[in-house]
Amino acid sequence: MSEATGVRGGRTRFFWGWYVATGAFLVLAVNYGARYSFGVFVQPMVAEYGWSRSVISAGMSILVLAYGIGGIFAGRLADRIAPRWIITAGASLMAVGLLLTALIREPWQFYVTYGVFGGFGAACMGVVVCNSSVGKWFIRMRGLAIGISSVGIGVGTMATVPLAGFIVKNFGWQMGFVCIAACVLIIGVGLSQWLMGKTKPEDYGLRPDGGGAGRDAPACNPKFFNIPSALPSLRPVLTKSPFWIMAVCYSLAVMAEMSVMVHLIAYALDQRIDKVAAASSLGIIGMASILGRFFFGWLSDHIGDAKYASALGFFLMAAGMFLLLGTTSVATLFVYAILFGFGYGSMSALMPFLLADRFGPQILGSSYGMLVFFVTGIGGGAGPVITGYIYDLTGSYTDAWLLNLAVLVIVSFLILTLKKR
Repeated sequence: MSEATGVRGGRTRFFWGWYVATGAFLVLAVNYGARYSFGVFVQPMVAEYGWSRSVISAGMSILVLAYGIGGIFAGRLADRIAPRWIITAGASLMAVGLLLTALIREPWQFYVTYGVFGGFGAACMGVVVCNSSVGKWFIRMRGLAIGISSVGIGVGTMATVPLAGFIVKNFGWQMGFVCIAACVLIIGVGLSQWLMGKTKPEDYGLRPDGGGAGRDAPACNPKFFNIPSALPSLRPVLTKSPFWIMAVCYSLAVMAEMSVMVHLIAYALDQRIDKVAAASSLGIIGMASILGRFFFGWLSDHIGDAKYASALGFFLMAAGMFLLLGTTSVATLFVYAILFGFGYGSMSALMPFLLADRFGPQILGSSYGMLVFFVTGIGGGAGPVITGYIYDLTGSYTDAWLLNLAVLVIVSFLILTLKKR
């Protein structure tokens, strides 16, 4: 039999779902590495153009808003066609946006190239497409598989931020955007075409988690473009309270997370912390989030309801924010980064898990895309610009960090009201 079935000569090959998880891991690494390196560019762009931090951070807010809007359409497509075509289009658009960002001269140009192009491109190669694709290949091991793919976010952050910092320091911020664009294009297109070309196991005579194919399993005829006549309905999702509880909780958590990812380096420099240590703190967040994604992915497979794991993740993020309020040393900054990063690692692993657990995997792409619109588009989009505005108004990040602490404490309890299906 062909590779499509995962069976040959009566012997089962390595389950293709793990290839999908690997592809998702690598695509998410380059996507989020490119986005979370943004903090490295803030001060160089302020120095060159004299723009305020709220003007600069608005570019990230526009990107995140476009990411959320694009996630709705990307999620719908992910329920219909193979993810490699969606990811290829997204990687190409994001790379073009980053290349053009190196040529900007006015804020509006930055908002279009980095914000709009980058945001819609990132949506097509983000967690909605990648993690929902992984989730369709697993049931018993869904939490672990999504956790593994989500680790790519942390690996990408840990690897790309220091690299971007080195390039910007030695060759300028424009060259930094050019190099990141090249990585997005090469990895996003090449790996998605190789590893993300299959839809779901049932289309190839397989069962989730690696169940064997039957004798009549379809052979080498992947249904990459077999689009159903009707899209799956989102009505069962949008009319139920669990979806809206998740939307509120994760929107507020991502608002706090994105505000920190954009402004942490600038805050650390304001506290007279060394530039290398300040940039390293984002890498530590990424490294800690790797452990968090593994842990929370594993935990969600072994407890009665994953909402308790989610509450623990939010609480650890809140504990980290409490430490950040009093940070004046490298040691405290790094402890904050470990706590916050470990808790933050819960989010990308648990959102698709909770959705699949409550509403089923059949419309996971569509429901996840809608959730990401609220969570990332609204919550994540608001975080950087609100924090930048508070800083411009008060000359300090203290009030912004207090706001983040308050919302994280609230959602730690609110998520516990989530009802099971």
